[in-house]
Amino acid sequence: MGMNKGAHIVWDWNGTLFHDIDAVIGATNAAFAELGLEPITLEQYRSLYCVPIPRFYERLLGRLPSEAEWEAMDTVFHRHYTEHRLRCGLTEGAADLLASWRTAGNSQSLLSMYGHDELVPLVRGFGIETHFIRIDGRTGPSGGSKAEHMVRHLKTLTGVDTARTVVIGDAADDAVAALHVGAGAVLYTGGSHSRASLEGAGVPVVDTLEEAVAEAERLAA
Repeated sequence: MGMNKGAHIVWDWNGTLFHDIDAVIGATNAAFAELGLEPITLEQYRSLYCVPIPRFYERLLGRLPSEAEWEAMDTVFHRHYTEHRLRCGLTEGAADLLASWRTAGNSQSLLSMYGHDELVPLVRGFGIETHFIRIDGRTGPSGGSKAEHMVRHLKTLTGVDTARTVVIGDAADDAVAALHVGAGAVLYTGGSHSRASLEGAGVPVVDTLEEAVAEAERLAA
C-alpha cells in the first residue's frame, strides 16, 4: 500500500476498530426491557441513532428523557454492554491495517467516547496498543459531543499536522469533530449509523476499513 509518510489517522473505537454493534444492540434492548420499552432492530437503531445520546432516546420515546431517566438508562446500558462486549472482537483487517500504516512511517491515535479506564485495557488486550502514539477515552460524563474532545486530543499530539490528519469513524459526530478542527474525515458503515445518515455528513463513506485507510491516504496527500 503506497501510503504518504507523515499523514495521521485519528481512529474511533466503538463500531470502527472494535466491531461491537451486536453488543450495542443487545445492551440497548436489555436496557429497554428493564425500562419497559419495546426492543429495536439493528436497522431501526442505525436509522435513529444520533448524538448527543439523549437526543437518540428522544427519537425513541417521543420526548427528551428527564435527567433521572437518562442516568438510569445510561447506567443500565453500560452494565449490559460490559457483558455483551466479551463476545466482540476487532473489525476484520483492523490489526493488519494499523500495522501497515505505522510501518509506512505514518502516525495514528485513538480517540473514543468510551470510558478511558475501560478503553485502555481493552485495546491492550488485543495487542494493538503500540500502534498508537496516544489513546484517549472519555473521562467525564457520557452523552456529549466529540468535537471538544477532538480539540484536546490533537493539542497533545506533537508533530502532527492537522491538515494531514484524517478521522476515521462510524458516526456522523466523527465527521463533525473532524471538521471542527480542520481535519479530514472518512465514515465507515459497519457501526452505529445507516449509510444514508452518514452520507448526510458530506464526507467519504466506505464499507470496509481498508477502503477507509485508502481514502485517508488520499485526503492526507
